Formats: sequence, C-alpha cells, structure tokens
Amino acid sequence: MQRRVAVLFAREDSIYKTMPDCDVWDIKRNALNWPGGMPIVAHPPCRLWGRLRTFANVITGEKELAPWAVEQVRKFGGVLEHPYKSTLWDAMSLPHPGIIDKFQGWTIAIPQFWFGHKAYKRSWFYIVGVGPYHIPPVPLVMGDAEFVIQTRKRKDHRPHVPKADREHTPLKLAEWLLEVARRSERCEVL
Repeated sequence: MQRRVAVLFAREDSIYKTMPDCDVWDIKRNALNWPGGMPIVAHPPCRLWGRLRTFANVITGEKELAPWAVEQVRKFGGVLEHPYKSTLWDAMSLPHPGIIDKFQGWTIAIPQFWFGHKAYKRSWFYIVGVGPYHIPPVPLVMGDAEFVIQTRKRKDHRPHVPKADREHTPLKLAEWLLEVARRSERCEVL
C-alpha cells in the first residue's frame, strides 16, 4: 500500500478521486476542515493571485485559502501548485526558483504541457519535505501546445482551451504530484 496523500482544493470532478490512496477535499468537503496528519497536494484557488486577478470575481474568503494551504504544506510536507509568477510567492515569502527557504521549501517552474495539458500552462510548484534531487523525474516535451490560455481572441492564433480544461490536472501531472508528496519526509502527525 502506498502512503496516503491529502489533495486539498480539488475540483468536484477531479482526477484525484479516481486514484488510490488519495484523501480528496473538494468544495463540498471543505479543505479547511482537513485534520492534518499526512502530506499534501494543494491546488488552492488562484484567480485572485494570478496575472488576470484584476478581472476575477471576488468570493469572500477565497483569497485566504492559498496562504492557509501554504501553511499546511510547510507543516505536513508536500507540494502546492499555482500559476507561474503568482503573487502568492511574494505575499507568503515563498522562495523563487533556485532558492531554499527556512522551511526547506523550494520552487520549481514547470509547464503543465510537459505532463499532457492541452496548453503550455506555466506553473510554479512549492515543495516542502523533498529535496530537489529527490523528486520524481520531470518529463521534457519540446514543441508547441495545440491550445493557448488567454482572455481575448487574437488573429491567426491557436485555439483557446475551454474554461473547464484550464483547471483540470492532467493525469500524468496528478501522478507526479502525488509521488512528490509521498516522498515528503516532513509530516507532523496530530
């Protein structure tokens, strides 16, 4: 049996719900009720932290979920995923790529396209409890993604990813993130 991992802030139709040894917390289960005790894969809402945050509809309390998720990853180990250059990094003093913080956390920048996403989707992953040389192999995929993620139509450009597909975690990425969390050596048991 593999080590169980908590997946916090998953979509209701998340791929993680089909995977073994995952304790999945979606909007109905409310991740804020998660009791702790195992490593984490966290996908906190990002629309108020990303490049397009000025266009986002604000839901009361939503912005506070990402800092809470950072605290949980620091306490129990695992990985947090957010968009490339998310403002969460500066707000929570998360290390930019190439730096290790006082929690032994570090950031790796990887396009989700390398794991099968339809668009390039550059992302940052904050990892605690697993050193840079101990993560699972990262695939390298050359070329352009078939789709793009953007807010307006541009002439002579690739098609846009449908909205729901922007948020779905590709299976290969979900497997990789779970393995990163399982390798975490930092887990405070409550």
